[in-house]
Amino acid sequence: MTSPLLDLQTLPRFDAITPEEVGPAIRSLLDEGRARIARQTQDDVPATWDAFVAPLIDTGERLSRAWGIVSHLHGVLDVPPWREAYNAILPEVTRYYSELGQNLALFARYKALRDSADYASLSPVRQRIVDNEIRDFRLSGAELPEAQKPRFQAIQEELAALGAKFSENVLDATNAYTEHVTDEAVLAGLPADAVAAARAEADAAGKPGWLFTLRMPSYLPVMQYAENRALRARLYRASATRASEFSAEQGHPEWDNAPVIARIVALRQELAAMLGYANYAEVSLVPKMAESPAQVIAFLRELGAKARPFAERDMAELREFAATALGLATLEAWDIGFASEKLRQARYSYSDQEVKQYFPEPRVLAGLFGVVERLYGVRIREDEAPAWDADVRFFRIEREGAAGAELIGQFYLDLHARATKRGGAWMDSAVSRRQTAHGVQTPVAYLVCNFPGPVGGKPATFTHDDVQTLFHEAGHGLHHLLTRIDELWVSGISGVEWDAVELPSQFMENFCWEWDVIASMSAHVETGEPLPRALFDKMLAARNFQSGMQTMRQLEFALFDLRLHGDWPFDATAGVQPLLDEVRREVAVNIPPAWNRFANSFSHIFAGGYAAGYYSYKWAEVLSADAFAAFEESRPAGGSVFDSGTGARFLAEILSVGGSRPALESFRAFRGREPQVDALLRHSGMVENA
Repeated sequence: MTSPLLDLQTLPRFDAITPEEVGPAIRSLLDEGRARIARQTQDDVPATWDAFVAPLIDTGERLSRAWGIVSHLHGVLDVPPWREAYNAILPEVTRYYSELGQNLALFARYKALRDSADYASLSPVRQRIVDNEIRDFRLSGAELPEAQKPRFQAIQEELAALGAKFSENVLDATNAYTEHVTDEAVLAGLPADAVAAARAEADAAGKPGWLFTLRMPSYLPVMQYAENRALRARLYRASATRASEFSAEQGHPEWDNAPVIARIVALRQELAAMLGYANYAEVSLVPKMAESPAQVIAFLRELGAKARPFAERDMAELREFAATALGLATLEAWDIGFASEKLRQARYSYSDQEVKQYFPEPRVLAGLFGVVERLYGVRIREDEAPAWDADVRFFRIEREGAAGAELIGQFYLDLHARATKRGGAWMDSAVSRRQTAHGVQTPVAYLVCNFPGPVGGKPATFTHDDVQTLFHEAGHGLHHLLTRIDELWVSGISGVEWDAVELPSQFMENFCWEWDVIASMSAHVETGEPLPRALFDKMLAARNFQSGMQTMRQLEFALFDLRLHGDWPFDATAGVQPLLDEVRREVAVNIPPAWNRFANSFSHIFAGGYAAGYYSYKWAEVLSADAFAAFEESRPAGGSVFDSGTGARFLAEILSVGGSRPALESFRAFRGREPQVDALLRHSGMVENA
């Protein structure tokens, strides 16, 4: 069939693709894939790379790219026609990949290739691909008895549908709640841009006054600055009970994710048992750096032991300040953000809102691109391509070569929050680098955030946290875009162990704390003046403000995730709340209200790729902090952290190699030794007298 969705010789044709063509187009690719598999398992096809593997890669890429476009639109344009088109074809796509993973004929060919003389002649990169495929066949149930395979496939199909349902419930519950304010006195303490955005939201809804939502650019300023405690409490409760049994109060009991979670956990456990593992955490760790759930739990608890004294001190100081300076005898969950901001202002004499005025979007982007260009010797230029929203921008990355500017990669940038976009921030692949008969196929990435947009004719302004988020996602993007590996399944982020994939992203965040970077990327939205050095010094002094509390919060998420998928005896009747309560008693320094239903919107582990893998953030943070320490060590006294030699080595040993070798080998090649936790503790201020 002819469809813009099937035109994969160009960039995605977002201006022409429609929901109606998704089903027919994807089905044609599924048919094409099945025909290719049938052909590759014929007796006359030898088990060699060129005859057997290469054609499978070619056909598989067509489906993965087209389905990637549909999946991307489900995340950034979640309107009813696209949601329906995505959900209608999702079971068929899941079934196809399940059948592929359980195809014994394909599995046998890969094993025959590995055991042949041809394997020894393959490059190490291609050998790794073959090894990964054999591992993944086993994890996909290829070695199960034939009688069990239909059940295994059914589990995978249902899990895919449940993940989509979980995400949609969170989005729908988020969008359904609004807080309509008509009394201007209720707005006391809120920044002018947050008030203007709420006015614009009300105008768009045809209402007087101001309208606040649970989307982060609206929600966070209320929790951080609103002096009206009742307003904070209402929004906090609405956010903390999203997609839970409390959705029935909104007339939507079908949004409750509790039964979705129960079914997901049960199915993952059943899948693990079928594969011969004690629990799903063991399955999840097979392709990761970590060796066992016990090792990860020991790592998390060791880090928790180091962080707890700092977290307890943070909370004690906050409670004392709230009581003495704010008159809050009892510090409730909806007071923490507000009281923390007040304490930060009192201690360091600045506010996040003051800093935000110095980070208008155009200046921040120019600063980010400048960092990338200095580090890696490339140029970033605006480009043109059809997109899914008028707000989306498109860029190209070039390197100067012998014949002039050489295209390295391209990326879409979708920065602002919308009602049709799922929350959070992420990078995803649109096109991956590979060598083709026509030359090198350059990679393309999606970079997506949920920042506030422009208001009142002024450019959008970002908090310093927003700036760090942007640098974080750019780090993921660079990992994908700057690869020099030409084999599709291990180029860029493909094939990288999940608990190492955050290394380049967290590494990039460190540059947001370098004065020469901040000086070049800040300009007051009204005056154009750069961020004063005195204000930056205050930010530096406050860099580790409440870092103990923040660390323990991340450990809470990671332990809950790992234990839920590991050693905890799940009871569908009780749900996951008893486990979360147990974990909080172990690591939390502030216990949320009993009605808090955080798990019901924990999309990372129930609708994303982080099941039994949320620990990756802290695991990879050890690697990223240690990697950045190499730049700090090469910094001349009083000089810049931008050392071209260190940047070139990071590019060569970490970013460029993608998943072509184990992540630990890449780290050792860059650092010359095993990773050490010291830099992370130092950067987080969790060393005595820090």
